[in-house]
Amino acid sequence: MVSKTVIFKNLTGLHLRPAGILCTEASAFSCHIEFEHNGKTWNAKSILQVLSAGVRYGDEVSFVCDGEDEEKALERIVRVVEEMLNE
Repeated sequence: MVSKTVIFKNLTGLHLRPAGILCTEASAFSCHIEFEHNGKTWNAKSILQVLSAGVRYGDEVSFVCDGEDEEKALERIVRVVEEMLNE
């Protein structure tokens, strides 16, 4: 199991478009991917859970990957959050 905490930098928060990108990227991996936000754990492969998390600009989000391709998954998810979801 590997994990990393990132600061969400999308000024409009984790709305439908960036949530869709995050879920698509997470679903490309076989390992379990979840994130912790505001004391709750959310499935990063579920669009409903990602949207329900209510992630906003400046929030800390801790991603946890567990499984066969966990290191590659964490690297990709962190890169997506830090580089691709910044509008």
